[in-house]
Amino acid sequence: MDASEANELQEQHEHAAGEPSLHPVSFTISVLAVVVAIVTVLGHRSHTEAVLFQARATDEWNLYQAHKIRQYDTQLISDMLATLPIRDQASADKITDGYKAHLQKWNQDLADTEAAAREQEEEVHKAEYRADRFDLGEALLEIGLVITSITLLTRQRGYWYMGMVFGLAGIVATALGFVHFG
Repeated sequence: MDASEANELQEQHEHAAGEPSLHPVSFTISVLAVVVAIVTVLGHRSHTEAVLFQARATDEWNLYQAHKIRQYDTQLISDMLATLPIRDQASADKITDGYKAHLQKWNQDLADTEAAAREQEEEVHKAEYRADRFDLGEALLEIGLVITSITLLTRQRGYWYMGMVFGLAGIVATALGFVHFG
């Protein structure tokens, strides 16, 4: 909600202040405005979370690629040593054993890094799911706020009820942002 919308709502509230029958409508508008502000902040934070988790996932995949390159280079050197004529077999075996130990470590590092990257990607999906629900909740709440404010102009209670339905739908959509189904 921007400043002009807030000013317009303030003017409508002042106009409705003289009519006691519109006090519940004014109160509903105030509550909806506060809830819209809260849901907007939740949505922004969820979008930021998604971006941060995506950056972390990208970092993990970059680390995975670095491990993969080291693993490949070590395997290449091991393969080359296996094909060259060797003068000192004991020294060659010692070097080859060292490379094999490195390969085992990097294989484990690859698995660990891949698991961490996939975990970060799952967090991205969860944050995007929450952000989507919060965005939907914000839109429905804003629609409810606008429709409810029409009551102040038209003096027809049907708009108030319809606005409350949209507001409730917005609250339900927002609540779904806290529950992840999949």
